[in-house]
Amino acid sequence: MRGSRKSAAFQSLLATAGRLKFQPHRIAHLLDARGRHELKLPEGFPFAVSLFHFRKGATTQRTTWHERLELLVPLDGPLKERMGDLVAELQAGDVLVVDHLKPHQVVDSPGLNTRAVVISFLAKCVFSAGSPPTDYAFLIPFHRRVEGRPHVMRAGSLHAGQAHAAINELLRAYFSQESIHRETACKAWLLVLLNALILEFRDSALDRVRLLRREEQAARLKPVFDHVREHYARRLPVADAAARCGMTPAKFRRVFREVSGMTLANYFNHVRMTHAVELLEETNEPIAGIALQLGFSDQSHFDRRFRRTFGRTPSHHRGALKQARRPV
Repeated sequence: MRGSRKSAAFQSLLATAGRLKFQPHRIAHLLDARGRHELKLPEGFPFAVSLFHFRKGATTQRTTWHERLELLVPLDGPLKERMGDLVAELQAGDVLVVDHLKPHQVVDSPGLNTRAVVISFLAKCVFSAGSPPTDYAFLIPFHRRVEGRPHVMRAGSLHAGQAHAAINELLRAYFSQESIHRETACKAWLLVLLNALILEFRDSALDRVRLLRREEQAARLKPVFDHVREHYARRLPVADAAARCGMTPAKFRRVFREVSGMTLANYFNHVRMTHAVELLEETNEPIAGIALQLGFSDQSHFDRRFRRTFGRTPSHHRGALKQARRPV
């Protein structure tokens, strides 16, 4: 199957990949008892590219999950990725948006023999509390899912060439040992790749007229995005949010869900949990104090919300991080 995709962009990607070393997929020793796979990412730029060669009988057969966002791109042939109860069937050059919080694994299927690029990063690489609200669009492919249908950009789709070119440049930048602007280049090409995914998944559901209308709606929501970014510890009632945007509460609810893919309450939770992880990992602040900073009435409420989002308590998250950072 190698080289079956004839586009110039994909052929260039294969040529770059041919100069790199792909490792067997052996990650069982990196998984904890609950299957969580912690990949140590640089604090300043939490981004990584992993190169694996998946072969029948030589692939880790444990499901894993993690908080980081992930894209999977097989290069040579078919590959099946199980995510919860869903199986995504991929071909060379397809780009899968992994449902990272669900238990997932590459299926050890007959004939499995393909190299694959795995791109991993934290959401704050592209959107954090200090980012312009428009940057949230880069996360849309990871949050706006249709249940029962994997988010896959097929190798022959309209925007695949742009994605393949971006992945090619990402590999060149990431594995370059000489460039002093390595991280800057990786960030730039990551955004190009994510933009291709935005176009792919928006175009599949929206025509151009509706897309322009959606962008206008996003601009109207800017006052709310700005408010949440700066005042995430205080809930904003829907009526107040609607007034800031010049909408009725009913219209605001509909428009906000269409633009962001979630409710206002869920968006608040997304921003608060992003800050929660940063405070747990980068400070020694007591968990009760973090809960108050984030606007929770007490630690138990914070614990429940954190567990619902990440599948474990804040104390377990901090404890696992400390253990991972201990010298071997």
